[in-house]
This record gives sequence, C-alpha cells and structure tokens, in this order.
Amino acid sequence: MDVWVIWAIIGVVLIIAEMMTLTFYLLWLGIGALAAGLTSILLPDSVVIQVLVGAIVAILLTIFTKPLTRKVRHSKGFKDAADDIIGKQGEVIQTIEVGTLGIVKVGGEMWSATAAENIEQGEKVIVVSKGSTLIEVTKMGGI
Repeated sequence: MDVWVIWAIIGVVLIIAEMMTLTFYLLWLGIGALAAGLTSILLPDSVVIQVLVGAIVAILLTIFTKPLTRKVRHSKGFKDAADDIIGKQGEVIQTIEVGTLGIVKVGGEMWSATAAENIEQGEKVIVVSKGSTLIEVTKMGGI
C-alpha cells in the first residue's frame, strides 16, 4: 500500500472523529495528516519530512485558529455537547473518596469524578458540574 494512502486514511478517520467531538483539534490533526500525504506523493522516501510537514501544519492551524475557536465557543447560542452531561445520572465504577478521584460511567462514557462525600462502587449519582476532563457528582437524592 502506498504511504499517501495510509496518510489519507489517518486524515479521514481523524476528520470523522472530529465530527463526533467538535473540538477542532482532531480536525487540525486530520488536515496535518492529509498534508503529510501530499508530501509523501512528492517525497515518497522521506517519512521524516512527511511527519514534520504534518506536525507543522497541525501546530500552525492550532495556533492561528485558536482565537477563532475561542470566539465561536463564547458566541451567543453556542452549546458544547459535553455540557449536556450536567444533570445526567451515572454509576460509580471506582469508589470516590473525598479528595481523590473515582470513575463514573455516564451514558456510555467513563469519566474521572470527584465528590464532596465518599461514594461507593455501584451507587447511582447525578453529575452536578463538568470541567474539561473531570466531573463532580453527588449521590442520587443528595441534591
């Protein structure tokens, strides 16, 4: 299989994954992979240059579009799909103790979680807030 085909597959997969997450970061990585694929057509024997071109394109897109993505995220009417997790019910997979992280399953996703009280494995919880990679939960009926 030609190297450019592998880059194209990686790029398309990342772009499709972006459509599901809406973070913009996977989009830039996907475009970087496509740029690496174009480079592989021109320089088929230089994998290092292909990787560098892909990385540089992804980094430049990330840096120069950061103000645009920030503006879109803070615009009126924008709602991050991940914010919908607040208020949803989940189940504790790994015990949460005050001051330590546990793991909670909400929908089909696993989240690192904190709580203001100890919550044992198997207990049902409600998501009360969400950070970038962390949720805060409380016991069902404890709101």
